[in-house]
Amino acid sequence: MNKIILAFAFVCISTLSFSQEINTGTDYSTAVGVKVYPGALDVKHFIKSNTAVEALGYFWQYGFRATALYEITANINGVEGLKWYLGPGAHIGFYNTKYATDYPTRQNGVDIGIDGVIGLDYKIKGAPIDISFDWQPSFNLIGTNYFEGGWGGLAIRYAF
Repeated sequence: MNKIILAFAFVCISTLSFSQEINTGTDYSTAVGVKVYPGALDVKHFIKSNTAVEALGYFWQYGFRATALYEITANINGVEGLKWYLGPGAHIGFYNTKYATDYPTRQNGVDIGIDGVIGLDYKIKGAPIDISFDWQPSFNLIGTNYFEGGWGGLAIRYAF
């Protein structure tokens, strides 16, 4: 599944590189790429200079999860292109029967919940590459109720 996500991201980035001017500065308005743990397609868009929205589509052996995050950002002084961010969000997950088999206390079906995010974002000067690292704790409210602290990870995106 991760190979499919990487291939899809490569095709998207290749297409965007031919249709957009290359962003070589330290700011960007939109970035598209992948995030690992677990594998996700990732789109981040700034709606203001200090506010972004991020959409994630996670695919893994237990199903699919869609997450939307609202992020407040600020520059870190002394490091050009580096920002911190934090904010709230929400998710909906569709899980298969393997999920319920491997984790007997959880149900297969649909989970809906709230998320938080805190992380660092770095736009590489001289290249259209954005890298971020974050932690995204979540709590399922509908479906199987539980706290999950293992979401988040490393994202690599094409910025334009």
